[in-house]
Amino acid sequence: MPPTDTLRPVARALLSVSDKTGLVDLGRGLAALEIELVASGGTATALREAGLTVADVADLTQSPEMLGGRVKTLHPKVHGGILARRDLAADREDLEANAIGTIDLVVVNLYPFEETVAKPGVEYAEAIEKIDIGGPSMVRSAAKNHEYVTVLSDPADYDAVLAELRDCGGISRATRRRLALQAFRSTASYDAAIQQWLGEQLAEEGGEIFPPAFITGLSKVADLRYGENPHQAAALYGGFMDAVQQLHGKALSYNNLIDVQAALGMILDFDPGDRTTVGILKHNTPCGVGAGASPLDAYRRAFETDPDSPFGGIIISNRPFDLALAEEVDQIFTEVLVAPSFEADALELLRQKKNRRLLSFDAARIDRAEHEWRRVYGGVLLQQPDASVEELQGAKVVTQAQPSEEQRTALAFAWRVVKHVKSNAILFAAADRTLGVGGGATSRVDAVHNAVAKAARVGVSLENSVLASDAFFPFPDGLEAAVEAGARAVIQPGGSNRDEQVIEAADRLGIPMMFTGVRHFRH
Repeated sequence: MPPTDTLRPVARALLSVSDKTGLVDLGRGLAALEIELVASGGTATALREAGLTVADVADLTQSPEMLGGRVKTLHPKVHGGILARRDLAADREDLEANAIGTIDLVVVNLYPFEETVAKPGVEYAEAIEKIDIGGPSMVRSAAKNHEYVTVLSDPADYDAVLAELRDCGGISRATRRRLALQAFRSTASYDAAIQQWLGEQLAEEGGEIFPPAFITGLSKVADLRYGENPHQAAALYGGFMDAVQQLHGKALSYNNLIDVQAALGMILDFDPGDRTTVGILKHNTPCGVGAGASPLDAYRRAFETDPDSPFGGIIISNRPFDLALAEEVDQIFTEVLVAPSFEADALELLRQKKNRRLLSFDAARIDRAEHEWRRVYGGVLLQQPDASVEELQGAKVVTQAQPSEEQRTALAFAWRVVKHVKSNAILFAAADRTLGVGGGATSRVDAVHNAVAKAARVGVSLENSVLASDAFFPFPDGLEAAVEAGARAVIQPGGSNRDEQVIEAADRLGIPMMFTGVRHFRH
């Protein structure tokens, strides 16, 4: 039991909630302790319908609700009752002079602004009306005065507070402080959601892209077992799991989540209405991507690129996982399998291995326009996402030789994949599969040599392949090495001071080369 000198009794409670989860049980518990209930609007109605005696806020303030409910709790008899310091004589005198009674417990949660703006096609005026004013004001008042007042902003805390009142006769300082911190976090998160939405509206109208202050109100979803390494603590925040559902397996680790994010970013560049595409990733970079008439065909083409790396990696498909693919994948150990859905028989088979995680994703719930951010010492870097592949339509042939239709198809496929490989990135490909991947090298020619060496080691021929480079060739040597290895067409951004030398080398070698004008570094 907490020390009695830290306990604050509760004689009167003010309740005003949008989310009425647990409200009636809380009201009954408070009434059983002979605590006076004061409530507003729909909260008062819900409590009365449960047979409880409730005073209206309007009775307390002697002022009617007005402006369609916009003004009801913004009154000195509400905030004075919350903010008064019980141990300060001057405050007690003010209360007496103005006939204000103290309020010891404030139970408030806020209008559902985030849920409202998440609805497709929500009107601007409707969203504005879901910006709560009185609620945050009461929450902040109670949280500020937590030395004397208990604030409940989350229904999940109702039972614990009732239990403490029953067992101890009051609420401890430790509980009041914890609830105050939680309350301030709730209002901060609420305001962050509002400013983010208003900023998005402004950006759509041609206004600011990046706000003058970076504010995030993301809520913690889960503590993770550890971070990148066991000695690092980690947690997941925000709405990632709103778009991704775990169907089987142990909880996702920090590294799993990073890999899944990379896998989703890649697979969303491939339209499932076009053809099935399957990617295999390791350490958040592709080690093989294939396309085909079925998931199994696509997977086999992806696997052939690099038969070593899929073990312990991630496999993602842009179409449902069927039994044929499940049976093939079941032959090796993979950390995570991801698809829009899993057919019932495939799911039954894949669930037989307890350490394998199975995830489904809803592409419609993924906002690819969200800004990306990364921490630096003392700050955060914010950028627009690299979600576009539209530059393919505007790519120009800069050589005398013209690519064939088959080469154009292969170049388009390679260009979609190479943007997801760590820079410096080089990718050899055919029209339906990757053949050699070179990523993370410190020079572009080294990336070519790495891809060639890996392909040779695993027995993949690069003859008549195409080559994609995420950034320009600074010298002709990388292109020359690629052609020597078997590349017969190249796609790259261009933009080097030596572009003419690289074009001359391509013409001398008799291969077509396309410039997209868009670089895809991935650091």
